[in-house]
Amino acid sequence: MNVFKQIIKGKIKSYKIYENKNNIAILDKYPIIYGHTLCIPKNIKTGNIFNLKIKKYISLMKFTYKMANILKKIIKCKKISLSVVGLEIDYVHIHLIPINKISDLNFKNKIKITNKKLISLLKKIKKNIS
Repeated sequence: MNVFKQIIKGKIKSYKIYENKNNIAILDKYPIIYGHTLCIPKNIKTGNIFNLKIKKYISLMKFTYKMANILKKIIKCKKISLSVVGLEIDYVHIHLIPINKISDLNFKNKIKITNKKLISLLKKIKKNIS
């Protein structure tokens, strides 16, 4: 069972921001920049976003839209970038990455972030979910 399935089932600790019946948003434990968030659909069997059934794809995009707008309120940045890579973990997921410049999207540049800082950010984001 891959790490995202374990997170969805609650078997692995995560920094869960929000979830509904179809999707879950978590802070990336190994972010490339402060606020890096993952939006993950539940109950799927593919690692390719374009293999999702259209209803699941639209559900994930609406969910991602909501999370991106919440992040933009919390994180000081020019934009929230959306990236779909899926090479490290073969399970559909969307990266939401606060950016100020194109080099902020370098996935080789993981930052170190403390548990305390992640929890603080998590609390700020959760306060803005309606």
